[in-house]
Amino acid sequence: MESMKRILTAFFLSASLLGLNYLNAQPPRLDDRHDRRDEHRYYDESRRDYHEWNDREARAYRMYWQQRHRNYIAWEKANERERRDYWNWRHRHSDSVLRIDIR
Repeated sequence: MESMKRILTAFFLSASLLGLNYLNAQPPRLDDRHDRRDEHRYYDESRRDYHEWNDREARAYRMYWQQRHRNYIAWEKANERERRDYWNWRHRHSDSVLRIDIR
């Protein structure tokens, strides 16, 4: 009888631990991702840091081109010099300076 209790206790303990691991291994639901399917990370060599490209960064990039009074160049088509110039500008212009909504 005592060995049966030990077996059942070990079984339920193992099942609960496996269940927790299963729940943690599940991919996040769509509503938990906050619509992050368009985000990308870019490395800034001069500052040796990463930047996430999201809606906020896209707005800042448009502001950058507006302040330069030049035609907008899509990030995907920008060359290395243009990207480097943007990251240098971005380090001097935080979200609060640009008045970008921080959520």
